[in-house]
Amino acid sequence: MGVNAGGDAPVLSGTIAMRNPAIIDAVRGLDPAQVLIETDDAVQNQRSRVGKRLFDIALALPLCFLAFPLLIVIGILVRLTSRGPAIYWSLRLGKDNRLFRMPKLRTMCDYAPQLATHLFTDAQQYLTPVGDFLRRTSLDELPQIFSILIGDLSFTGPRPALFNQSDLINLRTDLGIHKLTPGLTGWAQVNGRDGLSVEEKVGFDVEYMRQQSFLFDLRILAITVSKVLSREGVSH
Repeated sequence: MGVNAGGDAPVLSGTIAMRNPAIIDAVRGLDPAQVLIETDDAVQNQRSRVGKRLFDIALALPLCFLAFPLLIVIGILVRLTSRGPAIYWSLRLGKDNRLFRMPKLRTMCDYAPQLATHLFTDAQQYLTPVGDFLRRTSLDELPQIFSILIGDLSFTGPRPALFNQSDLINLRTDLGIHKLTPGLTGWAQVNGRDGLSVEEKVGFDVEYMRQQSFLFDLRILAITVSKVLSREGVSH
């Protein structure tokens, strides 16, 4: 399926050169019917879903209060150094391919095209004076804590696709990954982030779907904190 917001936005391919043939072969060789059965088992575990949601709320609520003063300061810096709003809202696909608006602190100029990061040939030309710093420290993601609080995101899960990443959307839908709540961070994020191709991301998404548990989520969060502090895995 292709997803188009408003009917006017182009549906763009997000596929880039594959660097790990073993992963792409594994993704293409998956039996969607079998994966969907496994997905149903995972998604229908009501106790696990409720526990995950309660954990998200318990962690997001205090973080929202702690992050708010920092968001104000960074927002002022964004407004002072470039034209446009402090918060940029992108149209993303959430659980069950439901469209929602995801906030980020704006790191690009207001004339930058709406593309996935890896599709830019020279993203640097669009970055604001503070954009590169915000991306490398992942501070641009701070507003998404509020998205976790209202339930659009979870702390861990597949990163939400842009509305026009048709190839990523199609692969995830075929394999049932779209039934999961997307995350602020995820297994693919800590295994390559901007450097992964679509097929590699989906391969890690399937692995997460099969292994998801509270302990696995904690492991992903711990790795995420480590990588953010070391600024690893950010290409722009």
